[in-house]
Amino acid sequence: MSFTLTIDGRPVQATEGESLLQVARRLGLDIPTLCYLEKCGPLNTCLVCLVKTDGRMVPSCGTPARPGMIVESETEEVHAARRTALELLFSDHVGDCLSPCHRLCPLGLNIPVMLRQIEAQQTQAAILTVRQALPLAGVLGRLCHHPCEQGCRRGNWDGPAAIRDLERFVTDRDREQPQPSLPPQQPPSGRSLVIVGAGPTGLAAAHALARAGHAVTLLDRHAQLGGTLRGVPESDLPAVVLEAELALLPRLGIALQPGVELGRHVTLPELAERFDAVLLTVGEVAPADAPTLGVPLAGANLKTDPNTCQTPVPKTFAAGAAVKPVKQLVRAMSEGRAAAECVDRSLRGQPVCRPEKPFSSVMGRLDPAELRQFLLATSSASRVSPCDRCAGFSPPEATCEAARCLHCDCRSSGNCVLQHYAQVYGADANRFRADRRPFEQHLQPGGVIFEPGKCIRCGICVKLTELAAEPLGLTFVGRGFDVQLAAPMNRAIAEGLQKVAEECVQQCPTGALAFADPSASRA
Repeated sequence: MSFTLTIDGRPVQATEGESLLQVARRLGLDIPTLCYLEKCGPLNTCLVCLVKTDGRMVPSCGTPARPGMIVESETEEVHAARRTALELLFSDHVGDCLSPCHRLCPLGLNIPVMLRQIEAQQTQAAILTVRQALPLAGVLGRLCHHPCEQGCRRGNWDGPAAIRDLERFVTDRDREQPQPSLPPQQPPSGRSLVIVGAGPTGLAAAHALARAGHAVTLLDRHAQLGGTLRGVPESDLPAVVLEAELALLPRLGIALQPGVELGRHVTLPELAERFDAVLLTVGEVAPADAPTLGVPLAGANLKTDPNTCQTPVPKTFAAGAAVKPVKQLVRAMSEGRAAAECVDRSLRGQPVCRPEKPFSSVMGRLDPAELRQFLLATSSASRVSPCDRCAGFSPPEATCEAARCLHCDCRSSGNCVLQHYAQVYGADANRFRADRRPFEQHLQPGGVIFEPGKCIRCGICVKLTELAAEPLGLTFVGRGFDVQLAAPMNRAIAEGLQKVAEECVQQCPTGALAFADPSASRA
């Protein structure tokens, strides 16, 4: 029997036996779920799929659709209830979504992934990981002040991983190839822009906007591009490295026009007439420069909205030292990346704003006992120093050094349902958090890792083992807040996953169950 109900003012047909979640998804609504898998049926444990009907909040996965129901799904009240449900789950969550080194990288390089690729001698994959995140990666591999290494937890034991030197190793290997690698690009957008100033900020912005599919023209008043990078001593930045990185820009489709000065060879109104957007990355600005540039000053800098990088002049953005002092190279490049995001959104007709930081739950400092648990699954070797500092790491040295990574990021990061919806709903992971319980990591036979502090007791893995008729299976033990996932009779988790280990790992919404080797597959 079919009937009609209303969700967010839209009539929709349903059939007897369907849940509100099933009906809402047919409308294209993205209702979050952490404990729902169709083959398992409704488990009603996470309560993040709430909707409102008949004046009360109900879990949509376990509420049958009825004729004439009026349901609210996408109101601020419902979103607030879902956000609270997510925040309550984080109140007892023990684990980092992103490792400290990843969080501290201003350009967001996924450092643990790069290190695992180097350790596995997957050099080409590591090159792609680095190229996707870092503009002028070979330059940063030599000049970055490496804030990431300050957050490396290995540093609390015997010295941080040599992250910057390993970035250099990757890009040096790439430069030795007949054709160095390019990061992927989006299809052409049909929009064009010009960047004035080819220093670190402008180069990073050009790199990001070209990857976004826009037609980028890069102007600079000097005969050579690079800005302040041209003043770095050869011993710190060999010219061959800088030139090799700059040579990648035309291959990304960026039109380079050195020797063109704004106010002398071309004016801002002329550029605004020819291009869909203008980005000024001209470095420090003297008061006398304002009339030449065509943008008003605020104090000693170009007047710019800090949230959008927009100047008062239509279609014109500004970033870098022209807007605020920027001392470190990687931060100057991150400002270029942020401005590029603003320009990109403007060109696509989207609300203009700087990019959000990726969501991450944060454990904080580990005590020695917790740190030792990470050390059980990694190399015990001390920090490796290259035999030839000028030449950098050899492949065996790089492999050995990368193997020192503690893997303190979540193996499910980027695929974690809890992390995804926390970002979508703007959850505050610390809203209800008190003193956290100790971190635990249980290495299971067969390569499965179980981290109890990430388990939300959703019940999916328990149900999957039941459906698969596992000889032992999984269950919940304890009562109230002390309930824990376990295998019966105090057996190891892996013993309960003889048939459906891979499926349980794939369907775990928080990464509490994972394979030690992320590329592993089980029958």
